[in-house]
Amino acid sequence: QVQLVESGGGLVQAGGSLRLSCAASENIFSAKAMGWYRQPPGKQRELVAGITKGGDTNYAESVKGRFTISRDNAKNTVYLQMNSLKVEDTAVYYCAAGLHLPYGPWLLPSLWGQGTQVTVSS
Repeated sequence: QVQLVESGGGLVQAGGSLRLSCAASENIFSAKAMGWYRQPPGKQRELVAGITKGGDTNYAESVKGRFTISRDNAKNTVYLQMNSLKVEDTAVYYCAAGLHLPYGPWLLPSLWGQGTQVTVSS
């Protein structure tokens, strides 16, 4: 069974950094685009960053210049490097795999991880 397992969340002060990792149980990275979503308390889930099979990336405006998504196909792992964290980045972060769309939502997820909590304190 293919699974996505996130790690790297935690508590950090504003201005700090965290790196999230998402490992797959089997090699899906060669066939799937990957993305990181987040869901703050009481709000909808949103796409934070995505990366295609070829390495093209997409970022939400709110994280451009601060977050970087990358993928290591040999390790079946996608990363989200988060710098200059703000209190408003606090959310549960989810890894997803799916189909890249050249329009609309950018990514159509078909597989989700369980989520990892990121809390940024002031």
